[in-house]
Amino acid sequence: MKRRLLSMLLAAALTATVFAGCGREGTTDSSSAGSSTDTAAEADSDSGSDDSSAAADAGSGEGFEEGATIGISLPWLGTQNWKEAETMFTEELTAAGYTPLVQAADNKVPQQQQQIESMIQNGAKVIVVGPIDGTQLGAVLEEAKDAGVYVIGYDRLIENTEAVDGVVQFGSVRTGELQGQALLDGLKANKGDGPYNIELFGGGPADPNAPNFFTGAMSVLQPEIDAGNLVVVSGQTDFTQCATEDWDNKKAQSRMDSLLAGNYSDKEIDGVLSPNDGIARAIITSCEDAGQPIPVVTGLDAENESVSWVWEGKQYCTVAKPTQDLVAKTIEIINSLQAGNGMPTTDVTADNGKKEVNIYELDPVVVTKDNAKEVFADDEERMALLQ
Repeated sequence: MKRRLLSMLLAAALTATVFAGCGREGTTDSSSAGSSTDTAAEADSDSGSDDSSAAADAGSGEGFEEGATIGISLPWLGTQNWKEAETMFTEELTAAGYTPLVQAADNKVPQQQQQIESMIQNGAKVIVVGPIDGTQLGAVLEEAKDAGVYVIGYDRLIENTEAVDGVVQFGSVRTGELQGQALLDGLKANKGDGPYNIELFGGGPADPNAPNFFTGAMSVLQPEIDAGNLVVVSGQTDFTQCATEDWDNKKAQSRMDSLLAGNYSDKEIDGVLSPNDGIARAIITSCEDAGQPIPVVTGLDAENESVSWVWEGKQYCTVAKPTQDLVAKTIEIINSLQAGNGMPTTDVTADNGKKEVNIYELDPVVVTKDNAKEVFADDEERMALLQ
């Protein structure tokens, strides 16, 4: 009887130990979810939904197989930087052993939504999204998270959703600050003493970077406007007045034509804040057509044609945001996820309206004729333009 009782007690103790171990193992798995999906995972757990495990897996740090499909959703291929991104992601993801699925949406939000859905259906483990409109992708990205997919924003913030793990981009406010300071520097170097007559242009209002570029630039320019050193002759100083729908160069040139006709019949324009290179070239063309001396004009993206114009002294500057750096940083994050190490740590975040999103921020650089060869020393294509 004593032996039987002892055996029963040992069996009960062993059973309790096994169940306790199972409980600890389950707790460890659920708590390993990355910080960007903790809230969603907890909500799913509380609801008791059978679909909660897939959502919790996105960010769990479990990694995924080699050769996995990686979706790349680009907004369009209408500028050099997006064309470069298409080529570089295709080549470099392939070289890294992944299966790239790279698509561009021709600046049409429904098309981008459909392409992301297709990437989910094709088993993408990570989807990298350069949003056309950062506010319009919440529903489809939540589908991605429910399927256990990591979502990385590329170049632009994804807004009003918790279904994003991080964003890789150049500092957008910092970019604007550089543009504003470059405009001041160019005016002082090329237009003599002030006050200077200027006009302001912004980018596409659906792009979350565009108002940030403008805000950064105005943080530099507004004190000079208030002091009377800069004169915005048209009086148009709000982003809503200065924005360029869809980043459309033709719309920018049409606005510049109107500004010159309405405000500069008896005066010269000295400088223009331009948010990117395509719009800069449109502004310069408008001024040439109106018989105005070429003003000091800023830019962005270091497009080949504008690099040539900077070198020739036709466009004062551009801001370089090397596509290869953005792509390399994105693939570095994908490698971390594939290896099971989760999203890398970062001390930069941004409020997207629903959560604080981790931002993997790179530094842009102003390019003028004086430093172009230094900036592009390792860029054979652009160095060839500096002849």
